[in-house]
Amino acid sequence: MTVIHVFPGQGAHRLGMGKELFESYPHLVRQADAVLGYSIEELCLEGPPELLADTRYTQCAMYTVGALSYVERVRESGVTPDFVAGHSLGEYVALFAAGAFDFVTGLELVTRRATLMAEAAPGGMTAVLGLTADQVRSVLERDDAPPVDVANLNAPEQTVLSGTADDLAAASVLLKDEAKAVFPLKVSGAFHGRHMASAATEFERFLAGYRFVRLRIPVISNATARPYEDDEIPDLLTRQLTSPVRWSDSVDFLLDQPEPEFHELGPGQVLTGLIGQIRAQRPVPAMATS
Repeated sequence: MTVIHVFPGQGAHRLGMGKELFESYPHLVRQADAVLGYSIEELCLEGPPELLADTRYTQCAMYTVGALSYVERVRESGVTPDFVAGHSLGEYVALFAAGAFDFVTGLELVTRRATLMAEAAPGGMTAVLGLTADQVRSVLERDDAPPVDVANLNAPEQTVLSGTADDLAAASVLLKDEAKAVFPLKVSGAFHGRHMASAATEFERFLAGYRFVRLRIPVISNATARPYEDDEIPDLLTRQLTSPVRWSDSVDFLLDQPEPEFHELGPGQVLTGLIGQIRAQRPVPAMATS
């Protein structure tokens, strides 16, 4: 059996998340408060919701709850996973779990990342259901298509686009007659695309001030859908801001491991649902014949 822990990203947040964890790990909560300058427990449990939905706060809250969830899972089960992976922001929790950095360092990185992403050019993201990524790209290659980016490859027939509000609206018009559903996501930026270029440049400079520890557990990169090499961490974290999140390919890689067993840690079950979709749409292995 291959034990795999996966961590959700921004969008899975909800008011009340982490309630069962904060009292168990007061030392980590105090460390988080010291880095952030506010009470992370109060933010997660009391909000207000509009503040928790602000990228600058959402990412810090998701990282903290994800990290506490991982610590709790390992403490209770006594089992260290064989692989870890996270969706977008969740990749930072995966790297924490693998020992790339300690809890506080991870939160410092996430805080800076969140600020840069929030300050980048405004925009949004739109989900497209019922078409493959290649079908979506085919539509976006038309002469009349607006300049939007494929941002998340979540499942074989679930793709997320990023861009300005006007460009996403135009893309939605082109796609709506062919897709099962096209709808905007509740995010405040055009993440994982060209509009994050300035954030990526600044974040690369910020990462240069840190040194990362050799990974104890393989971490699947959003940018490559393959395990990190130890010397790739700054480069891949920078690339992640402007590259698509290759979640479907990442899960395919993990499903090829012996008897994969997935555990989603953190609020919600978004990734568990996507993993189910990916698993269901994988080709059925051909039967051997004698």
